[in-house]
Amino acid sequence: MPGARRDSVAFTVLVTVLVIGGAAVMLLVIALSGAPRTLLLATALAALPVVPLVCCYLWLDRYEPEPRALLLMGLLWGGFVATAAAILIQGVGGLVAGFSEDASLAVVAPVTEELSKGAFLVLLLWWRRAELDGILDGIVYAGMVGIGFAFTENILYLAAAYNGTDGTGPGGTEALTATFVVRCLFSPFAHPLFTTFIGIGVGVAVTSRSGAVRLLAPLGGYAVAVLTHGLWNGATIFGFGSFALVYVVLMIPALGGLAWLAVWARRSERRMLAVALDDAARRGLIPGTDIGWVVDLQARRLARAHARQAAGPAAERAMRDYQQAAIELGFLHHRFLRGTPPPDFAARGQDYVARIGAVRPFIAFPGQVVPTR
Repeated sequence: MPGARRDSVAFTVLVTVLVIGGAAVMLLVIALSGAPRTLLLATALAALPVVPLVCCYLWLDRYEPEPRALLLMGLLWGGFVATAAAILIQGVGGLVAGFSEDASLAVVAPVTEELSKGAFLVLLLWWRRAELDGILDGIVYAGMVGIGFAFTENILYLAAAYNGTDGTGPGGTEALTATFVVRCLFSPFAHPLFTTFIGIGVGVAVTSRSGAVRLLAPLGGYAVAVLTHGLWNGATIFGFGSFALVYVVLMIPALGGLAWLAVWARRSERRMLAVALDDAARRGLIPGTDIGWVVDLQARRLARAHARQAAGPAAERAMRDYQQAAIELGFLHHRFLRGTPPPDFAARGQDYVARIGAVRPFIAFPGQVVPTR
């Protein structure tokens, strides 16, 4: 798969270079935003919602865990590249076009920030399409980018609130606390939520057979992301009452709807994998008796525990490798059955089947004896 390897290298090099450049810009901006103690406090407070949010997305991503390196790249892109690009574009646009503060907040910021965040998903779609199997993958990557963006942005907002440079008051602990409550406790999900619409569009594009849908779905997702982001930002212009109204009428229902969609997508993956692997088993690609131990999350855990208890950590690793290869084969075979296989479908399929064949003789599921090597 030389073409896929070249795309992977190009993606990694480009993202790494941009992350380094964005980090240099953002670290300079952060360093100029306040005294060291203020910045340490702001960073610590901004970090509090990060771990719970990341854990939520990893929980969704249990059927076919995405490469941790790519998830980390998404976080770093959001934290450095997207924030730096948004600041630079907004700064230049403000100087050239002379946008008012309200227009910048309600229009310019949503347009530029969602564009800079969504660029990572477009790069994935372009160069790492093989890592995207549907809506759930798009949601997970979009969430990581949004979490990274919110983390860095919150540092700047918290520092400005404490320093009294945010234009809302004299600053101090009271202002810092109010900003922390609003941004880190009540709305830590805002940026991940906005960008999730782009992720859904990218996920739809990956699974569609229509060229028009593959083009329009990401654009539609971007438009919805900008709209919701603009409504959210615009609500703050008219005071806390408008903010609370938009929070209750728009944000909570949108968050609930997307949470339902994500859980539904994960459950759908189980059914989809069962159907795809059943067809693969009839073609002799995987033993049919193994399917239940692969597609059911509880059964997967029981199989790994059985392997570990019977033959130690090496057997558990073999079981994990087998289950992962089978899951990857299931997603790939599903795209084949839908008529949307990737260009390197045959080579990837042969690789998964080879991995399955190499590990299967050395594993056993509960009720079987684990073979010894």
